[in-house]
Amino acid sequence: MSLRVLFVGGTGQISHPCVEHAVAQGHQVSVFNRGKRSEELPEGVTSIVGDLNGPEYEELAGQNFDVVAQFIAFKPEQVQRDIKIFSGNCGQYIFISSASVYEKPASHYVITEDTPAINPYWPYSQDKIACENLLKQAQGLNWTIVRPSHTVRTGLPIMMGDADIMARRMLDGEPTIVAGDGHTPWTITRSSDFAVPFVGLFGNKAALGDIFHITGDKAHIWDDIQTAIATALGVEAKIVHVPSDTLIRYMPDWEGPLMGDKAWSAIFDNSKVKRVAGDFTCAEDLETILAEPIMHLKKRLEANRPPRGDFDALVDRICKEQSALGRS
Repeated sequence: MSLRVLFVGGTGQISHPCVEHAVAQGHQVSVFNRGKRSEELPEGVTSIVGDLNGPEYEELAGQNFDVVAQFIAFKPEQVQRDIKIFSGNCGQYIFISSASVYEKPASHYVITEDTPAINPYWPYSQDKIACENLLKQAQGLNWTIVRPSHTVRTGLPIMMGDADIMARRMLDGEPTIVAGDGHTPWTITRSSDFAVPFVGLFGNKAALGDIFHITGDKAHIWDDIQTAIATALGVEAKIVHVPSDTLIRYMPDWEGPLMGDKAWSAIFDNSKVKRVAGDFTCAEDLETILAEPIMHLKKRLEANRPPRGDFDALVDRICKEQSALGRS
């Protein structure tokens, strides 16, 4: 069944492959964004240029889309506005939340949708939780909440800081940081793999008023992830392990990405979304998962190799001081 689908966003890290897959499945796709990204949209996609705060966004309600997929709402006030605009004016409203909303630390090593949404460390996750709660209370809006975990396409998976600078440090033979002992399991999912079950939720009655995460089924430890990045770049990984709380003392802004997310194990049970959207598989080997991010990284480095700066100085300092511990 062909549906009229609106992507709010549509050119981002996760949303662009979802647009491509929706078109491939025969849906009539429109994309609303500011039109500032260079991502080429598939043939047949209608591009609507505008601002979330402009009157042109409110006018979308009159088109009565079958599905509205909201990828760029991060604050409760944005979702509250969507509730006002789309209630009674769309068949299904899909909000992209985040798997970082799950309790930290988790009370069980496998995360399901029944795991409580409690994150005391990261304002980003707390805002997503507040957005979810608004939807749960909404009247007249058929909502579905989707929680991606670490999903990659153009960016490299690192624990904190600037990924391109970390990669450049690897290429220059300099050390990079992994929080903890490097053995924490972490799940990485390709955006193209995420897109298949995501589009499978479109117009799906069993998805209305419910929450789903979509991730790969296999986790990799952080040391293996960083080593695989280095291998793909043709160099050796020089990893320095630093406790998360120590890193936060150096840089308080890292508390959210670490204690609110990547310092904890992330192993997911995807049986719920598979029951509703249909079975799917995700790439499991790191070489395949990292192939597209590495390709994009190399293009960026050719165009604009990041110079050494304050971030390098901080990483150098942390690595030197951590490596000196225990030595006489």
